Amino acid sequence: MPLIRTRAAVLAATLLAAAWLPPASASDPTVRALEPLLAAEFALQAGRLEEAARGYLEAAEAGEDPLLSERATRIALLAKDDDRAERALELWRRQGGEGAELLAAEATLAMRRGQERAARRHLLGLMATPDGWRQALGVLGVGARDPEQAAGLLGYLLDRDAIPPQLQAWLAFGGLAQRVDAPELAERIVGEVVERFPGEPRVALLRASQLREAGDKDGALAALAVIDARAAHDADLRLSLASEYDALGELGRAERTLALGPQDDQTYALRASLLARADDKAALEALYRELARDAARPDPQRRLLLGQVAEFLDLHEEALEWYRGVPGGPQRWQAQLREANVLHELDRSVDAYTALSTIQDNADAPEMVRRDAYLLEATLRDKDSEPEAEMDAYARALAAFPDEPEVLYARALSWERRDDIARAEADFRRILVAEPDSVAALNALGYTLADRTDRYQEALELINRARAAAPDNAAIIDSYGWVLFRLGRNKEALVELRRAYALQKDAEIAAHVAEVLWEMGRRDEARRYFEEARGIDADNRALKRALEKTGA
Repeated sequence: MPLIRTRAAVLAATLLAAAWLPPASASDPTVRALEPLLAAEFALQAGRLEEAARGYLEAAEAGEDPLLSERATRIALLAKDDDRAERALELWRRQGGEGAELLAAEATLAMRRGQERAARRHLLGLMATPDGWRQALGVLGVGARDPEQAAGLLGYLLDRDAIPPQLQAWLAFGGLAQRVDAPELAERIVGEVVERFPGEPRVALLRASQLREAGDKDGALAALAVIDARAAHDADLRLSLASEYDALGELGRAERTLALGPQDDQTYALRASLLARADDKAALEALYRELARDAARPDPQRRLLLGQVAEFLDLHEEALEWYRGVPGGPQRWQAQLREANVLHELDRSVDAYTALSTIQDNADAPEMVRRDAYLLEATLRDKDSEPEAEMDAYARALAAFPDEPEVLYARALSWERRDDIARAEADFRRILVAEPDSVAALNALGYTLADRTDRYQEALELINRARAAAPDNAAIIDSYGWVLFRLGRNKEALVELRRAYALQKDAEIAAHVAEVLWEMGRRDEARRYFEEARGIDADNRALKRALEKTGA
């Protein structure tokens, strides 16, 4: 649970205890703060951030407690209530607040108000605190009004030589420059890093990443070639290098990089995954034969991996043998689930469902395995176009595991795909009855209501509850931007959606950015984001709907 909620619980418990003191203590600041604090907590739980900000500030003013003032500041910033955030900040300062947390809040508020000089001053102060660069990075990445503002302030920090002489810090700010679409700043940071840390291979990785973001694939490959030879002797570098080749779409090179040096089940699994994604069945079969030669001893992990590779190669009978040969341990249960999937691929559906039923009824099987057997059955029933049987699998799962969140969540998504929004909502709400603070369910329900109904205010309150728990989560920021768009607040929506896309390059988020830009008449920009979304996942449902709606 995030620290912000933990602090609130401590405050609530302290003040609740104070309420039981003798009447003479009613003048105590702690007691005076109790009523507005409880009202604020209830408002926050309901997703009414404006009310929560008002209540927390009232409690902070009554309670004379810096912890309350800090909480009031954070909630007001989240609610975008700048006036209350400023009042709470002033209280926090007067009560002795200091250090990185206070400076980060001051910088965020200044950025939001467009007070560039104040934002610069606070950011410089933050960078001067021990390890403060990490919080400054977060403030610029999430607190800025837009990428242009973040880029401008990052440039200012560079001009003032404020980034500490740590490679990790420079790499992190280089990554930020790329995320806020500031190629000149990224180039400048790379130059500084090369000069300050000569011969460091991670510099080449940053350079390659920068060139990739700029669309210069050949340049990125040339940058990586400089450190290729060193990968054989450095396992961490090998993984990083393979990851960058993967991002460049060079799956074969990524696999060959991982093949250097000593091998274990992790590297074998990563190599198999890369070759499977590249659809290089010849290379994958060679890897499979190499692994098989070494599988005489009954190693559960190795046999499970062999079964998975054989399954991808459509060697289903061999896959069955490997799965059935997994001798024990947690891998044995996973192998049994995969065995059912292979039987289904062999058109032996009756056998597949019988195997899953056996797992479901096995009292010795771990609960998660039994649950997953129901979920797999539902997935296979869906593939067989048996909607009633799919829902029956979910119903039996819930009979065995009442209100199991994973099952309810999966069923809700299935209802949503079928356009049965009422049933999807009912399942999401069942999760929230058992787990009121489930961020995944709050966000999913809020997004569903925003996307598929006109209940936008209700959607906003649900998403705000998720934001209060995880304010830096890209998926939640995307949902927030999307409901703002549905409410007609296009300019605010675009800020949030672009922030989400900077945090996570996702096809659905890109499609949302594009649709808002299209609605605002910025068609050329919208087409660019649509193209980026296609490059990430051309089959994304949100992208397809947006393209159909706009005609782009």
